[in-house]
Amino acid sequence: MNSIGVIGAGTMGSGIALSSALAGYEVVLYDISEEFLQRAYRNIGVLMDKSVERGKLTLADANKAALRIRTTIHFDHLKTCDLIIEAAVEKLKTKQELFAKLSESCQENCILATNTSSLSITAIASATKCPQRVLGLHFFNPAHIMKLVEIIRGQQTSDDVMYRAEGYVKQLGKTPVLAKDSPGFIVNRVARNFYGEAFRLLNEGVATVEQIDRIWRSNGWSMGPFELMDLIGIDVNLAVTQSVYDQFFGEPRFRPHLIQQKMVEANLLGKKTGKGFYDHSTK
Repeated sequence: MNSIGVIGAGTMGSGIALSSALAGYEVVLYDISEEFLQRAYRNIGVLMDKSVERGKLTLADANKAALRIRTTIHFDHLKTCDLIIEAAVEKLKTKQELFAKLSESCQENCILATNTSSLSITAIASATKCPQRVLGLHFFNPAHIMKLVEIIRGQQTSDDVMYRAEGYVKQLGKTPVLAKDSPGFIVNRVARNFYGEAFRLLNEGVATVEQIDRIWRSNGWSMGPFELMDLIGIDVNLAVTQSVYDQFFGEPRFRPHLIQQKMVEANLLGKKTGKGFYDHSTK
């Protein structure tokens, strides 16, 4: 594979684009808005500048990677890509519509991947004419740093597609983990309890947000549950929790919490809105 397409220029899409460019791939970053794309390109530049400052990336390699990323609002520009990774909103209908369109327009050997964190790969693939070419590539935030990538096989995903996708992940210098198409896959299924218990502790007044996060950090975690939700987006976290809960037919241990819902209703979504469980407006 030489060319990687990324649909969605948000935090995750930008991170996937950057990881691919640093690994030597030509990248086409697509979104519906020039404003989103310009913001994403600036953010990618900031991430590379920080890596250069920390000595993790040379200025020459950063400049080369930047030249490999092309942004576009034209869906047809994805046609020549060997692998397309969708990192759009976490809604099944939206993803099915995108994949149906991709299966009509892309070259026959192009792999179609979704970065969904909880939705059924098989359900997404069912909207296409080529379900054997569809799989999940679930990156973790921040995508250019986190090493783990879940590779999720849909009901009809071919062996060849799985093999090629695994090679791509390894080329990025990341660790692929093969998973079945189960709600939440591996990490997000485990993580529901991580977040859920934190909400229960907070709701019962056992500890504050700061105390809970501090306890987690003192046990070797780089972030506590509330810090991590602010980074990911509280709305994204709620959507994943709701999706896993629904797919397990209302299993109580996966139930979303009212605190999450109220935060989303108040548009207190974390870093992307300037305030969540913490105030990020001056950071």
